[in-house]
Amino acid sequence: MSPATSMDEEDKDTFKILVATDIHLGYLEKDVVRGNDTFVTFSEILKLARDNEVDFILLGGDLFHENKPSRKTIHTCVELLRKHCMGDRPVQFEILSDQSVNFGFSKFPWVNYQDENLNISIPVFSIHGNHDDPTGADALCALDILSCAGLLNHFGRSPSVEQIDISPVLLQKGNSKIALYGLGSIPDERLYRMFMNKQVTMLRPKEEEDSWFNLFVIHQNRSKHGATNYIPEQFLDDFIDLVIWGHEHECKISPTRNEQQLFYVSQPGSSVVTSLSPGEAVKKHVGLLLIKGKKMNLQKIPLQTVRPFYLDDVVLADHPDIFSPDNPKVTQAIQAFCMEKVEAMLDNAERARLGNPRQPEKPLIRLRVDYSGGFEPFSIIRFSQKYMDRVANPKDVIHFFRHREQKEKNEEINFGTFVHKPASEGATLRVEDLVKQYFQTAEKKMQLSLLTEKGMGEAVQEFVDKEEKDAIEELVKFQLEKTQRFLKERHIDTEEANIDEEVRLFRETRKKNAEEEDEEVREAINRAKSQRSQGTVLDSVMSDDDLMEVANEESDEDLPLAPGRGRGRGRGRARGGRGQNPPARGAPRRGRGGSTGQDQTRGSRTYNPGPTSTKNMSILDAFKSSRQQPSRNIPSKSYSEAIEDNDSDLEEVSFTPSSSANQRLCSSAAPSRSSQSQATRRVETLSDEDEFDPFKCTSTSRRNRR
Repeated sequence: MSPATSMDEEDKDTFKILVATDIHLGYLEKDVVRGNDTFVTFSEILKLARDNEVDFILLGGDLFHENKPSRKTIHTCVELLRKHCMGDRPVQFEILSDQSVNFGFSKFPWVNYQDENLNISIPVFSIHGNHDDPTGADALCALDILSCAGLLNHFGRSPSVEQIDISPVLLQKGNSKIALYGLGSIPDERLYRMFMNKQVTMLRPKEEEDSWFNLFVIHQNRSKHGATNYIPEQFLDDFIDLVIWGHEHECKISPTRNEQQLFYVSQPGSSVVTSLSPGEAVKKHVGLLLIKGKKMNLQKIPLQTVRPFYLDDVVLADHPDIFSPDNPKVTQAIQAFCMEKVEAMLDNAERARLGNPRQPEKPLIRLRVDYSGGFEPFSIIRFSQKYMDRVANPKDVIHFFRHREQKEKNEEINFGTFVHKPASEGATLRVEDLVKQYFQTAEKKMQLSLLTEKGMGEAVQEFVDKEEKDAIEELVKFQLEKTQRFLKERHIDTEEANIDEEVRLFRETRKKNAEEEDEEVREAINRAKSQRSQGTVLDSVMSDDDLMEVANEESDEDLPLAPGRGRGRGRGRARGGRGQNPPARGAPRRGRGGSTGQDQTRGSRTYNPGPTSTKNMSILDAFKSSRQQPSRNIPSKSYSEAIEDNDSDLEEVSFTPSSSANQRLCSSAAPSRSSQSQATRRVETLSDEDEFDPFKCTSTSRRNRR
């Protein structure tokens, strides 16, 4: 048999997959210098897939940087996918699983390359990340647009927040079979709680379950940012062979083994620098993953078009021979020293670019200066003006910060007493954390009495991140109505002291029930989304005169109704009538309140505001007014909701099938791993002198896990 024939036979059983995560298309697209960086690098990634003749591209989330990408971003993405992923080259693998389950949320529940109206040469499979997650009344995201256009296969989306059943996409090429699992981004605290409550199930194939290579793609925090603000690797099932971990931007693409679960984890990292932190300074790579049977090989491919990023630290107190706080000219000396450091980084960038003309001309430079010890910072603006034409980030070349006082070396450090680092020291603070910190440190008169800090924080985050402008207002109204019903059921006296105490107890009870709190916030956000949708529809049919008359109604709602307006629309009756219970000044007029996302879809019921919808009404006033009206029967609603480890670019991992895996489809992998026997998996590193043969014969020794 000729070598060419042997290679062809080898390729028939080998999956070739290009792996990438966190591309963040559209990041800083309005920046004159860095605006096209994400598009250029995405084009390079797709070209690498075409040149290496991969079977498909696997993306680990955050393809887009914004939840609502601009027209330019969408247009460029569609252009690149159509240019590189369409063609006459046949697809060599087939799908064995039920595609209506894998892609059931799509209008076209099948893979794009099997569509007779499309000509796909390289399929793209992707989960969504936290930047491009589904939102709105219809829970759509930018990936759904690409999926509907036939350019991408969006999988790993969970329709429920109460129970997650991850059904794999079953792929086969020759004798090799892959069970591709995916889980799109979910808030870390919620997913952590669901794992703890055993509400996450990974389904396995019924037939020959030990012959499948189990590949899992996830987009969550991997490093611990808080008690529950991450997903420990130990939560994942131990029958998995390889985990592709998205969301973390530091490139750790070389597979590392989890010694407890005995699977391997690859963290490709981002393909663009989105923060000037040490993790982003690591060279960017994508992976060429080869899978044959139960063996894999991951080759690191460096990206050539990524804008280089150089980072350096200066601690002024470490140079007492150069800097003295008592010296009147110490500031000029510090500035001259920082200029030398920046010039050295620029020289390194210029030398690196000589061997790579595809690299952008202007690098990213960050010099972090610790000026603790009595020193004073100099003018950053004046310093940056000297590098306007030489760096891509002239406004933040210098970063001054003060280091906390160090504890004595012999003193035992209690890590539990550490507080979060401020944003100036590189830590990323979330909106809900800022809201919580504000109310924890605020004066007593500024504390919340009706809402909880968690609920308010999530509503503010929806307002900031997703532009849900009515989220906070709807949350307040929702909690007001719920508190009113609680007080009426308890038959509380109208004494203000009694009501305040009951409201406080009711609020404390809600804070202890985290799941109920999440449901309440989700209900309020769904109302805001539905109200916005209904408002948009009415805006499209209302003329400028109509809007002016609505404004007049708001300003003159206490005046008697005019005899007529001559428009022939019966305006007094159609909008509630001025003689009948006028709506409050802050209440929504057009949509009559919002409906939940489910209600809007079914069209079976709508939400009507409570009898007291005055915007600035206190709890006592609301309770008094509600007692004067007969109570309503409120229908119950169902709520839903690092561093590369070696210099070699090639690593081979051999797996042996589990001998006692008796799980079946629609049954979860056992939470207790002690009952399963797991064969030992071994990784072999190929040296640079070895011939590249990812599936070279490996040792067949086995040992059972105790």
